[in-house]
Amino acid sequence: MTNFLMDFVRDESGAAAAEYALILAIVGAGIAGAAFYLGGKISTALHKTGDKVETCTTTSTGTGC
Repeated sequence: MTNFLMDFVRDESGAAAAEYALILAIVGAGIAGAAFYLGGKISTALHKTGDKVETCTTTSTGTGC
């Protein structure tokens, strides 16, 4: 019984799994944050482009397009 408890105390395999899970959570949060930030920027750029195209096609002067 003593040997079992000593082996259990020395076993560090669970610590590695916990560390990997923590790293995965941090990386996942970073990817989610970047996707949210870039999604907003891309959406804004596409809306501005669409507005410019619409303005240029509705005006007949064509200046500034």
